[in-house]
Amino acid sequence: MTLANLRQNLDFLSTLKGIATLLRDPTQTESVYDVEDGLRHTRATELSVEFVKSKPEVAELFKERYLAPSVNIDDLLQLPEASLGHAYATYIKDSGFDPNFYRLVKVEDDVSYFLLRMRQTHDIWHIVVGFSTDIYGELGLKAFELAQTHRTMSAVLIAGGLLGTLFKKPEKLDQLLEQVAIGYRLGTKAEPLFAKKWEENWDRPLTEWRQELGIEPMKEYVP
Repeated sequence: MTLANLRQNLDFLSTLKGIATLLRDPTQTESVYDVEDGLRHTRATELSVEFVKSKPEVAELFKERYLAPSVNIDDLLQLPEASLGHAYATYIKDSGFDPNFYRLVKVEDDVSYFLLRMRQTHDIWHIVVGFSTDIYGELGLKAFELAQTHRTMSAVLIAGGLLGTLFKKPEKLDQLLEQVAIGYRLGTKAEPLFAKKWEENWDRPLTEWRQELGIEPMKEYVP
Protein backbone atom coordinates (compact mmCIF):
# COMPACT_ATOMS: atom_id res chain seq x y z
CA MET A 1 0.00 0.00 0.00
CA THR A 2 1.36 3.38 -0.99
CA LEU A 3 1.59 6.32 1.41
CA ALA A 4 -1.11 8.14 -0.56
CA ASN A 5 -3.47 5.16 -0.28
CA LEU A 6 -2.79 4.86 3.43
CA ARG A 7 -3.60 8.52 3.99
CA GLN A 8 -6.75 8.16 1.91
CA ASN A 9 -7.90 5.21 4.03
CA LEU A 10 -7.14 7.03 7.29
CA ASP A 11 -9.00 10.12 6.06
CA PHE A 12 -11.97 7.95 5.12
CA LEU A 13 -12.03 6.34 8.56
CA SER A 14 -11.79 9.76 10.24
CA THR A 15 -14.76 10.98 8.20
CA LEU A 16 -16.85 7.90 8.98
CA LYS A 17 -16.01 8.13 12.68
CA GLY A 18 -17.05 11.78 12.78
CA ILE A 19 -20.31 11.15 10.93
CA ALA A 20 -21.21 8.20 13.17
CA THR A 21 -20.57 10.25 16.30
CA LEU A 22 -22.63 13.17 15.03
CA LEU A 23 -25.54 10.91 14.14
CA ARG A 24 -25.55 9.71 17.75
CA ASP A 25 -25.02 13.17 19.25
CA PRO A 26 -25.07 16.29 17.02
CA THR A 27 -23.60 18.41 19.84
CA GLN A 28 -20.18 16.73 19.61
CA THR A 29 -18.26 19.62 18.04
CA GLU A 30 -14.93 17.79 17.86
CA SER A 31 -16.51 15.24 15.54
CA VAL A 32 -17.30 18.03 13.07
CA TYR A 33 -13.56 18.63 12.78
CA ASP A 34 -12.96 14.88 12.37
CA VAL A 35 -15.29 14.99 9.36
CA GLU A 36 -13.61 18.03 7.83
CA ASP A 37 -10.08 16.79 8.48
CA GLY A 38 -11.00 13.52 6.81
CA LEU A 39 -12.22 15.43 3.75
CA ARG A 40 -9.23 17.75 3.65
CA HIS A 41 -7.29 15.95 0.90
CA THR A 42 -10.22 15.18 -1.40
CA ARG A 43 -10.73 16.58 -4.87
CA ALA A 44 -14.06 18.00 -3.69
CA THR A 45 -12.28 20.18 -1.13
CA GLU A 46 -9.81 21.36 -3.75
CA LEU A 47 -12.71 22.33 -6.00
CA SER A 48 -14.34 24.14 -3.09
CA VAL A 49 -11.24 26.29 -2.63
CA GLU A 50 -11.09 26.98 -6.36
CA PHE A 51 -14.74 28.06 -6.28
CA VAL A 52 -14.19 30.44 -3.36
CA LYS A 53 -11.08 31.93 -4.95
CA SER A 54 -12.98 32.66 -8.17
CA LYS A 55 -14.16 35.84 -6.44
CA PRO A 56 -11.35 38.44 -6.82
CA GLU A 57 -11.84 39.92 -3.35
CA VAL A 58 -11.60 36.46 -1.80
CA ALA A 59 -8.54 35.56 -3.87
CA GLU A 60 -6.83 38.64 -2.43
CA LEU A 61 -7.47 37.40 1.11
CA PHE A 62 -5.95 34.03 0.21
CA LYS A 63 -2.90 35.77 -1.21
CA GLU A 64 -2.52 37.78 1.98
CA ARG A 65 -3.25 34.76 4.24
CA TYR A 66 -5.19 37.09 6.50
CA LEU A 67 -5.85 35.73 10.00
CA ALA A 68 -7.04 37.82 12.92
CA PRO A 69 -5.54 37.75 16.42
CA SER A 70 -7.47 36.33 19.36
CA VAL A 71 -10.35 38.53 20.45
CA ASN A 72 -10.92 40.04 23.88
CA ILE A 73 -14.59 39.60 24.67
CA ASP A 74 -14.58 42.15 27.49
CA ASP A 75 -13.14 44.79 25.16
CA LEU A 76 -15.77 44.07 22.52
CA LEU A 77 -18.54 44.45 25.09
CA GLN A 78 -17.48 48.08 25.50
CA LEU A 79 -18.37 48.83 21.88
CA PRO A 80 -21.76 50.37 20.95
CA GLU A 81 -24.63 47.90 21.28
CA ALA A 82 -25.46 48.19 17.59
CA SER A 83 -21.96 47.14 16.53
CA LEU A 84 -20.92 43.76 15.19
CA GLY A 85 -18.32 43.44 17.93
CA HIS A 86 -20.83 43.97 20.74
CA ALA A 87 -23.31 41.56 19.15
CA TYR A 88 -20.60 38.95 18.72
CA ALA A 89 -19.26 39.32 22.27
CA THR A 90 -22.77 39.15 23.74
CA TYR A 91 -23.50 36.02 21.73
CA ILE A 92 -20.27 34.36 22.86
CA LYS A 93 -20.73 35.30 26.51
CA ASP A 94 -24.44 34.41 26.73
CA SER A 95 -23.79 31.05 25.04
CA GLY A 96 -20.85 30.22 27.28
CA PHE A 97 -18.63 29.70 24.25
CA ASP A 98 -14.87 30.06 23.93
CA PRO A 99 -14.11 32.25 20.88
CA ASN A 100 -10.93 30.22 20.30
CA PHE A 101 -12.52 26.79 20.69
CA TYR A 102 -11.89 25.62 17.14
CA ARG A 103 -9.34 22.97 16.18
CA LEU A 104 -6.23 24.65 14.80
CA VAL A 105 -4.79 23.92 11.38
CA LYS A 106 -1.23 24.66 10.34
CA VAL A 107 -1.46 26.90 7.29
CA GLU A 108 0.59 25.22 4.59
CA ASP A 109 -1.47 25.83 1.45
CA ASP A 110 -4.75 27.28 0.23
CA VAL A 111 -6.80 24.38 1.59
CA SER A 112 -5.42 24.64 5.12
CA TYR A 113 -5.85 28.42 5.07
CA PHE A 114 -9.46 28.03 3.95
CA LEU A 115 -10.24 25.53 6.72
CA LEU A 116 -8.66 27.66 9.44
CA ARG A 117 -10.28 30.93 8.38
CA MET A 118 -13.71 29.29 8.15
CA ARG A 119 -13.26 27.92 11.66
CA GLN A 120 -12.05 31.25 12.96
CA THR A 121 -15.09 33.13 11.63
CA HIS A 122 -17.83 30.52 12.19
CA ASP A 123 -19.53 32.37 15.03
CA ILE A 124 -19.22 35.69 13.20
CA TRP A 125 -21.15 34.17 10.31
CA HIS A 126 -23.80 33.05 12.82
CA ILE A 127 -24.22 36.64 13.98
CA VAL A 128 -24.21 38.23 10.54
CA VAL A 129 -26.48 35.68 8.85
CA GLY A 130 -28.71 35.31 11.89
CA PHE A 131 -29.19 31.59 12.39
CA SER A 132 -29.49 30.16 15.90
CA THR A 133 -27.12 27.54 17.30
CA ASP A 134 -29.63 24.73 17.64
CA ILE A 135 -29.40 21.83 15.18
CA TYR A 136 -31.76 23.48 12.69
CA GLY A 137 -29.98 26.81 12.85
CA GLU A 138 -26.61 25.12 12.43
CA LEU A 139 -27.77 23.24 9.36
CA GLY A 140 -29.36 26.39 7.98
CA LEU A 141 -25.97 28.08 8.28
CA LYS A 142 -24.31 25.04 6.69
CA ALA A 143 -26.63 25.46 3.72
CA PHE A 144 -25.61 29.12 3.53
CA GLU A 145 -21.94 28.05 3.62
CA LEU A 146 -22.57 25.46 0.92
CA ALA A 147 -24.00 28.08 -1.41
CA GLN A 148 -21.17 30.51 -0.69
CA THR A 149 -18.18 28.16 -0.62
CA HIS A 150 -19.17 24.64 -1.77
CA ARG A 151 -17.52 23.53 1.50
CA THR A 152 -17.44 19.73 1.59
CA MET A 153 -18.11 19.50 5.33
CA SER A 154 -21.28 21.56 4.92
CA ALA A 155 -22.67 19.10 2.38
CA VAL A 156 -21.82 16.10 4.57
CA LEU A 157 -23.37 17.63 7.69
CA ILE A 158 -26.56 18.56 5.86
CA ALA A 159 -26.84 15.01 4.55
CA GLY A 160 -26.16 13.65 8.03
CA GLY A 161 -28.73 16.00 9.53
CA LEU A 162 -31.37 14.85 7.08
CA LEU A 163 -30.59 11.20 7.76
CA GLY A 164 -30.61 11.68 11.53
CA THR A 165 -33.93 13.54 11.37
CA LEU A 166 -35.54 10.82 9.26
CA PHE A 167 -34.60 8.17 11.80
CA LYS A 168 -34.94 10.08 15.09
CA LYS A 169 -37.39 12.95 14.57
CA PRO A 170 -39.20 12.52 11.25
CA GLU A 171 -41.89 14.96 12.39
CA LYS A 172 -39.19 17.70 12.28
CA LEU A 173 -38.27 17.07 8.64
CA ASP A 174 -40.24 20.03 7.28
CA GLN A 175 -38.60 22.38 9.80
CA LEU A 176 -35.14 21.17 8.84
CA LEU A 177 -35.79 21.37 5.11
CA GLU A 178 -37.15 24.89 5.52
CA GLN A 179 -33.99 26.06 7.30
CA VAL A 180 -31.76 24.42 4.70
CA ALA A 181 -33.73 26.00 1.85
CA ILE A 182 -33.65 29.44 3.49
CA GLY A 183 -29.93 29.20 4.22
CA TYR A 184 -29.04 28.12 0.69
CA ARG A 185 -31.18 30.85 -0.87
CA LEU A 186 -29.59 33.49 1.35
CA GLY A 187 -26.13 32.22 0.49
CA THR A 188 -26.70 32.50 -3.24
CA LYS A 189 -27.94 36.09 -2.95
CA ALA A 190 -25.40 37.46 -0.45
CA GLU A 191 -22.00 38.89 -1.23
CA PRO A 192 -19.09 36.57 -0.25
CA LEU A 193 -18.67 36.66 3.52
CA PHE A 194 -15.26 35.01 3.29
CA ALA A 195 -13.84 38.20 1.78
CA LYS A 196 -14.46 40.31 4.88
CA LYS A 197 -11.98 41.30 7.57
CA TRP A 198 -14.58 41.46 10.30
CA GLU A 199 -12.06 41.81 13.07
CA GLU A 200 -10.77 45.12 11.70
CA ASN A 201 -14.26 46.62 11.79
CA TRP A 202 -15.81 45.39 15.03
CA ASP A 203 -17.26 48.84 15.71
CA ARG A 204 -19.24 48.94 12.48
CA PRO A 205 -23.04 48.55 12.97
CA LEU A 206 -24.34 45.06 12.27
CA THR A 207 -27.14 46.51 10.15
CA GLU A 208 -24.57 48.13 7.85
CA TRP A 209 -22.74 44.84 7.42
CA ARG A 210 -25.98 43.10 6.45
CA GLN A 211 -26.97 45.86 4.08
CA GLU A 212 -23.59 45.74 2.34
CA LEU A 213 -23.72 41.96 2.06
CA GLY A 214 -27.31 41.81 0.84
CA ILE A 215 -28.59 39.81 3.80
CA GLU A 216 -32.27 40.07 4.69
CA PRO A 217 -33.45 41.18 8.16
CA MET A 218 -33.09 38.49 10.83
CA LYS A 219 -36.77 38.34 11.66
CA GLU A 220 -37.51 36.90 8.23
CA TYR A 221 -35.48 33.74 8.64
CA VAL A 222 -34.47 33.05 12.23
CA PRO A 223 -36.31 29.88 13.35
